[in-house]
Amino acid sequence: MTTAKDLFIIASDPKHSVGQGDLSLALAGAELIDLIGAGAIAVDGDRIVPAGQPALDDPFIGEAAAGLTRQAPYEPIDDWLWRRGRDLAAAYQTAMEEDGELKQQRSGPLSFGSQRLQPVDTPARRRATDRWTDREPVLAALAATVGIDGERSDDEPGPDDEAVTTVLAAVHDAVMELEAVRQRRTIENAAYANLWRGP
Repeated sequence: MTTAKDLFIIASDPKHSVGQGDLSLALAGAELIDLIGAGAIAVDGDRIVPAGQPALDDPFIGEAAAGLTRQAPYEPIDDWLWRRGRDLAAAYQTAMEEDGELKQQRSGPLSFGSQRLQPVDTPARRRATDRWTDREPVLAALAATVGIDGERSDDEPGPDDEAVTTVLAAVHDAVMELEAVRQRRTIENAAYANLWRGP
């Protein structure tokens, strides 16, 4: 079980509405955190330094490890998030659908209502839900970054690993940057529409 997969399961809950771009960036960050936990990387300043090649059971984490830059000056965390995060949420969705861990669920009472994906009740989902219920600091921080706040209090402990904290801060900054890009496009599109509409 990985932090990234746990995050995807929590974000897939129909109660939550999470943007694919935000989630993709957070998943990339979660993979880095899992690689830190596995001893596969270290963080030096803002750069990802490969630290070993342990056996990694999860195919996504293995793929992430294989994509690391293994020569100095190494890759900055924010560059990694944007590169690795491209369409990552869609890749997790496809893999989990193929594994039978996600199913289509209609959102309305009518048979032609719109469909949403929902996690199937599996041991993986129960483990993710347990971590979420226990307010595990890393999962809670990643979820908050993509807009899932849950019942968080100010006195909850944060992660006690400096490298993990650095990655979480980078994920937060990347999601804020993505939101700034969205807002700028919205303003530009509105201005363009007004120009055509005329006085």
